[in-house]
Amino acid sequence: MANNLVIRALRANTKSFSLSSKNIDHIPSNLANLTSLLKLKLNNNCLSTLPIELQSLCHLTELNLGNNFLEEIPPVLKYLPSLRKLYVFGNKIENLPEDIFDALSELVILNVNHNKIRVLPPQIKGLTHLQILSLTNNKLEVIPAEIALLKELTELNLTNNNLVTLPPQLCFLPQLSKLYIARNYLKLLPEGIFRLSKLKVLDVAGNCLTMFPVDFHLVRLEKLYCEGNDFVQHELVQSIQEAEVLSLKEQAARLILTECRSEFSFLHRALALHPAVADMLALAGRCALCSQAFLTTWLECVQFVNLKKDMKMRSLQSIPVRVLLCSYNCFNQSGHVYYGVAPV
Repeated sequence: MANNLVIRALRANTKSFSLSSKNIDHIPSNLANLTSLLKLKLNNNCLSTLPIELQSLCHLTELNLGNNFLEEIPPVLKYLPSLRKLYVFGNKIENLPEDIFDALSELVILNVNHNKIRVLPPQIKGLTHLQILSLTNNKLEVIPAEIALLKELTELNLTNNNLVTLPPQLCFLPQLSKLYIARNYLKLLPEGIFRLSKLKVLDVAGNCLTMFPVDFHLVRLEKLYCEGNDFVQHELVQSIQEAEVLSLKEQAARLILTECRSEFSFLHRALALHPAVADMLALAGRCALCSQAFLTTWLECVQFVNLKKDMKMRSLQSIPVRVLLCSYNCFNQSGHVYYGVAPV
């Protein structure tokens, strides 16, 4: 039956061809003769590999291999440079080969949902035109920093994996508008998430978050899903304030950070000669009340942000957002809405 369908397609010089749901475990050999093909659907079958002869489909832009028995990305894909949409969901793939990404640099959509992938290799940076990356229901444990090089990425779906942390470089995706990271094991979100100026949808439901990062309320979200986390509660408890004793390192860091506000200062110019010190100071925080920069977090607080009032969303929910203060002197000032975080 599959052979007859291919013969008909050859006669019609078709651009789009489907062998979807035909219960086939191998590809008809004459399929390689459809050299003008642009779209090919082979999903919902019993395929465990693809023949190398399919490299003749050099104009192919869309390939659907979903719901088969593949244990690896078929090597022949390296010879299909025109691919823009690739679907390999619902297979048994454990690894993404490092050499596949440079060969598929034109990919716009990559869907590898429902597989067994543990690692996203750094070579993902080769997909320079990628706009949608979906890796739901895998076993991912690490996302590489190189993901920040996917400058055209608009949607990233990492739902239902084994992620404990996310790289801070994730916050430098200039086009990212949808981020789905529900049902992982995240305790923190990257502190620079407010830099995602185009982010509209964020799903962090079912993680281990206790609060959102500093300045999270500056993100102009339209939808936020955050149920099923262990957020701190707005409850008043007694607190004990210890005497403030800053280490010599912290005192020196605060002095340098203050002086470096002026690009004409001696210390600012001197930092260029000491990159290790500059990298360390780049991790400094800033007091939410007095704007004093500091190296080591002195006092972690929380403010409760109303989604409707403060973030212009429809929900009336309030969420806890992390706040950093430089000293108890600032904390004891009147008029602010910051609360100390008590251990449970």
